[in-house]
Amino acid sequence: MHSPLIPDDVFERIRSRAAGYDRDNAFPHEDLADLTELGYLRLFAPSSRGGHGLGLADVAREQRRLAAAAPATALAINMHLVWTGVAKALLDRGDESLAFVLDESVAGEIFAFGNSEPGNDLVLLDSRTRADGHPDGSYSFTGRKIFTSLSPVWTRLGVFGRDDTGPDAPQLVHAFIDRAAGGYRIEDDWDTLGMRATQSHTTILEGVTATADRVFRRIAPGPSADPLVFAIFANFEILVAAVYAGIADRALELAVEAAHRRTSLKSGGRPYASDPDIRRRVAQAGIALDALEPQIDRMACDVDRLVDHGALWFAKLVGLKVRATETARVVVDQAVRVTGGSAMSNSSELGRLYRDVLAGMFHPSDDDSAHATVANTLLGPVPE
Repeated sequence: MHSPLIPDDVFERIRSRAAGYDRDNAFPHEDLADLTELGYLRLFAPSSRGGHGLGLADVAREQRRLAAAAPATALAINMHLVWTGVAKALLDRGDESLAFVLDESVAGEIFAFGNSEPGNDLVLLDSRTRADGHPDGSYSFTGRKIFTSLSPVWTRLGVFGRDDTGPDAPQLVHAFIDRAAGGYRIEDDWDTLGMRATQSHTTILEGVTATADRVFRRIAPGPSADPLVFAIFANFEILVAAVYAGIADRALELAVEAAHRRTSLKSGGRPYASDPDIRRRVAQAGIALDALEPQIDRMACDVDRLVDHGALWFAKLVGLKVRATETARVVVDQAVRVTGGSAMSNSSELGRLYRDVLAGMFHPSDDDSAHATVANTLLGPVPE
């Protein structure tokens, strides 16, 4: 285990800016500048390629710590880290198809996800976006992508779409587009309850072309054993879990502070930290949160160590994501109850965490999808 990359003074500086970015519904450009200077965008790149050479377990710890300071900043950076984590996971397994992602992250490029689509509950297994192939191997993409975090700053956007030119063998085509390319537009539509600084605007693909050298996968629709699908799923679920665990860490810290700070007139001015009901709430939050660290760490270490869980992998990963995001909601809720009415103030950090933590239920896999995945793993599919 390595020492945290973000020095304490930078960490506190990032924390001090979070409320302003949330209030102004603005992207955290200063946070990004600080993180870039520290080499945060190249965490996954091997040291031999100019990076920090970290594995998924260490990156998850970094993200959990960053999220305790600025959840939206951490969630936005997550999208770049997922792509670089995917590239590393594939490289570790002998697949160099995305090695250029690691090299370009060292060079300062910022990667983002353009995968989510309205009405597509199959996520990576199919797409509503049209992919049109060209004789030179390039592809043009037409469709609507939502929740495109890092919209103001990405330089490389990962997209995928469906190529139906072979009616008996449709293909899902994965590629990167360059920000300098024409044929897309970013809508100014991100004004949300929480996670505001992610600036996850809708991206409209209007025939934007990815050059042949940036078309990196063609996969049949439906469940796939392609390592790319596993790598995306594993990095996304684990790093999302880490971010929401970080939110819970900070909420519990604030709850403890509030319990010692608040006093009870009923008990003669004693702090609420002596009240048995408050003590039980804090204890319940602590017990729930304590379970996340070993699970996140174990799953991330298994990815790093190339452990083969076979068909159990996806059930384990969705279980982790749901447990982390739901536990974080419980912890934040208990912290709000311990803190009292002051958490309702717009200036309250805990109130902001309460809004931010709600976004966890919307990331894939959501609660219903996750339970279906685990049920299918344990019980088999429902007979038709």
